[in-house]
Amino acid sequence: MVQQIPDTRQAKGKQYPLPFLLVAILLARLSGEHTPTGITLWIRLRRRMLVTALPTTRFTAPSLNMIRRVLDEVITADELHRIFQRFLHQMYGGQQSELITIDGKTLRGTIASGEKQGVHLLTAYLPDECVVLGQVEVERQEKENEIKAAPRLLQQLDLKGRVVSGDAMFTQRSLSVQIMAQGGDYLWFVKGNQPRLLGDVEQFFVPPRKEKGWHIPSWPQDRAQTIEKSRGRLEKRVITVMNDEDGFIDWPGLRQVFKLERQVTVLRTGKVTTEIVYGITSATRERADATTLLEWARHHWGIENGLHYRRDVTLQEDATRMANSSQANVVATINNFIVGLAGKLGFSNLAKMLRVADSKINLALYDYL
Repeated sequence: MVQQIPDTRQAKGKQYPLPFLLVAILLARLSGEHTPTGITLWIRLRRRMLVTALPTTRFTAPSLNMIRRVLDEVITADELHRIFQRFLHQMYGGQQSELITIDGKTLRGTIASGEKQGVHLLTAYLPDECVVLGQVEVERQEKENEIKAAPRLLQQLDLKGRVVSGDAMFTQRSLSVQIMAQGGDYLWFVKGNQPRLLGDVEQFFVPPRKEKGWHIPSWPQDRAQTIEKSRGRLEKRVITVMNDEDGFIDWPGLRQVFKLERQVTVLRTGKVTTEIVYGITSATRERADATTLLEWARHHWGIENGLHYRRDVTLQEDATRMANSSQANVVATINNFIVGLAGKLGFSNLAKMLRVADSKINLALYDYL
């Protein structure tokens, strides 16, 4: 796999083959080491086993500066992503699920002292498979934001027959048109940043006024609900969906609007919280009924717990200091791969997967003593 990554170093700088360095770094990451210092120490402690198991002519461990240089300069995040994505597809298949969620994340470890901004990455994620399809950096020098970066990200993806979901920030006409032009559908949430659109969607769910002697029937509605009990909470979700057959809302390709009510009860205290959100989609009822839309809406938020939280907390991405955007992109790409691999191996708990991987890697390396 890693043999396919081009080595950009000059001949005199190739003390170790690039595949040796990349595999050693990846093994250290899978064993729970998150920083260049920790990776270097992990390799040094297993030097004899690694130089026997992996192709190299040197019998010393690479230095901390060399590990940093590999992460900073030698490899690119785009090339690494393509290799990892190909590996996951060849080994485990998939990457064909319908729903693609887009969301952004700032790597706090890149925020320099006295600064407010760091490297910000926009990611396209398959929540059903825990796999990252694509990722781009939001260019600060170009004064770019997630809205402007989203077209670049989506242009890299095959959207035919797929649905792209995003929070209210991405509820943009131009982005809706691009997704449909690439053969996909959109599912957007609507909030106060689009007040006119929000008001139009809300109007669909206002009960008809009643006058004595007159009766106006409600418009046809499709409803679905789920009830789940987990971690001391009872969560009920109810979605109501209506067609916009007459084009009441002026929005490209809009076919359905929905109202999603989420009620959470804390079982210990009995406290109840209710949240209502509205949304729009270009998917027809034939493709996506209320049950399907409720499932898509639920999985949309999976990127927070399924990817961002795991990178932030379990893989300690935010706590890892990174000197430049190149290193940050590479580290994030490795973390995306680890999350995807855990999903393909059937681990819902990433920390457990890392403990299992550490044990198996050590056992495998001991065979080379």
